[in-house]
This record gives sequence, C-alpha cells and structure tokens, in this order.
Amino acid sequence: MKSTLSIFRKVAVAEGISYLLLLFVAMPLKYLAHFDSAVKYTGWVHGILFIAYVALLIMTWQEQKWKFGKAILIFFASVLPFMPFVVDRKLKDERPI
Repeated sequence: MKSTLSIFRKVAVAEGISYLLLLFVAMPLKYLAHFDSAVKYTGWVHGILFIAYVALLIMTWQEQKWKFGKAILIFFASVLPFMPFVVDRKLKDERPI
C-alpha cells in the first residue's frame, strides 16, 4: 500500500505540470490565438489537481507529523511556478511514517 506521502508527491508533480501548462501554453493560446477553451479545460484540470494537492497536503501533514511552518511553506510552493518540483525533490528522501 502506498503512503500518503508517496501519493502527495505524485499529485504535486501533476499539479506543477498542469500549472505550467496553464501559464505557458493555455494562457498564450487564449490571448494570442483567441482560443479560450485552452484555459477553460486546462484550468479545470489544474483546479482539481490543486484541490487534491491541498487535501493530500493536509493528510500528509497529519500523517508525517510535520510542523505547521513546513506545511505552510509547502502550501505556498504550490502557487509558484516550478516550486512543486522542488517540493517533490525535497520530500523524496523523507521516510513515510
């Protein structure tokens, strides 16, 4: 059975990819090519992944008994491009409890 930490790491990477697609593919398509559907669907997928990220962050925080500050930093990392990948790398060596 996979740990919550392992699942969280996978969702963090997926959320990071969806965020980059939204910012660097869908948004330019919307404003340069007037292709509004790109943002609509990419944004929808990103929104679901973001909610999963936050829910799994809370679950992992409780399971791993992280300090509040660490959980907050990981949360704010989700709103910065490329930071979910940094979070994944930092958590890679962390052992599930």
